[in-house]
Amino acid sequence: MTNYDRDHTTFIDGVWETGLGGTVLEVADPSTGAVFARARTTSERQVECAAAAAARAFGPWARLSAGDRAGYLRGFARGLESRAAELEALQMVNSGKPRIEASIDLGDAIATFDYYADLIEERARSPHAETSLGGGSHRGRVRHEPIGPVGLIVPWNFPLVTSAWKIAPALAAGCTAVLKPSEATPLAELCYGDIAREIGLPAGVLNIVTGAAPVGKALTEARALRKISFTGSNAAGAKVMAAAATRGLPVSLELGGKSAIIVTEDADLDLAVECVAAGIFFNAGQVCSATSRLLVHEAVEAKLLEALVERVRGMAVGSPFAGRCDMGPLTTLAQLDKVNRYFAAADAGGCDCLAGGHRLDGPGYFAAPTIYRDVDVSSPIWTEEIFGPVLASRRFRNDDEAIALANASEFGLAGSIVAGDPARADRLAARMEAGHIWINTPQIVYPQSAWGGFKSSGIGRELGPWGLASYQGVKHITAAA
Repeated sequence: MTNYDRDHTTFIDGVWETGLGGTVLEVADPSTGAVFARARTTSERQVECAAAAAARAFGPWARLSAGDRAGYLRGFARGLESRAAELEALQMVNSGKPRIEASIDLGDAIATFDYYADLIEERARSPHAETSLGGGSHRGRVRHEPIGPVGLIVPWNFPLVTSAWKIAPALAAGCTAVLKPSEATPLAELCYGDIAREIGLPAGVLNIVTGAAPVGKALTEARALRKISFTGSNAAGAKVMAAAATRGLPVSLELGGKSAIIVTEDADLDLAVECVAAGIFFNAGQVCSATSRLLVHEAVEAKLLEALVERVRGMAVGSPFAGRCDMGPLTTLAQLDKVNRYFAAADAGGCDCLAGGHRLDGPGYFAAPTIYRDVDVSSPIWTEEIFGPVLASRRFRNDDEAIALANASEFGLAGSIVAGDPARADRLAARMEAGHIWINTPQIVYPQSAWGGFKSSGIGRELGPWGLASYQGVKHITAAA
């Protein structure tokens, strides 16, 4: 196996440093549970230095032309492309992703950098927006300016992807950044430091700090930063928000979900099976937008569940390096333990398990793809984000009942609809309380689209022009006509 050990896992002011945090992260292969790499953590003092470096670099970077910034963004995209084979292999060994999923992740990251390069060049052609002041002797203009050096905290379920979703718009907007990868998957994002040096990115524009909660805490408290963007659990997000609140800093929070997928009686059954299975078993269910609640019309419930159970029985669950792998392991032992606790709760609550409902025997962090039928709406299986390959289903009789069940959740990140009548699907989508909804398609997220949710699923939006705007402040200029 490739030696992934890196003594230098802290990137500050364009220079790799040895982490001085005093602890060493042990990075495990979830297919076996074996440690395959170690990474030194960043000290709190180094976090402060990284934030200071970002602050020093901010002025010159913000004044750089959009075309120049776009060139650097495309440099990141090409740097990812040139490392495709090694990054895909790293995603497989560290995250347990099947090769096709690792490839999709890499393509997503590349597309994000290219998209923001194109967007800022397009915006640069019309930099000033006039606003009407209702007549009189004044005119108004609006400028969108970078808000300053920012802290970016990303989760373990989509290394490279969630970081690209933050780095690309932040740098495109003219901000500088300090990135903290997850302690569970710290290695993939280090490539951004390597690429930064390769393309000659000005020192301090992008900095990387490695470690667990103490490093994240130090980042949220770094006084040189002017915003924190966080993706992760609601519990951790609340701590980030509280830390930022002490200084009144803006935050973007992309948090949890308990998304619903509605299947109507006129839906194409094969398409429904594909959408339901992909919505809960992709990345072993470790997806914030996973459609873990299936709402199916009573007329087709039996047929759909039978087809889903058959689909599960035919799935190859194992190492992503095996000859065939439809679903890999959970990424961490802690996540497997969490999913196991939900299995135990389902057993204790008498849930009707059609498939799975247990950990798989052998080494590694494998959970069986699982389907529960007619789950009570008060069950934790129905109400709480499990973050595993666990599907809970209920039937409905009419669209009003389906929408009521779908919206009866503290989360509102995403949703899906599979229906034969396009007009009916549009009506259902309009009534779902969620930030992103798919109709008659498995989940796919384009860089041009918006990402974020309602209710407890977070604050703000990523991707698209909304992602760029989240790193910009609005300056209004009123002048005599």
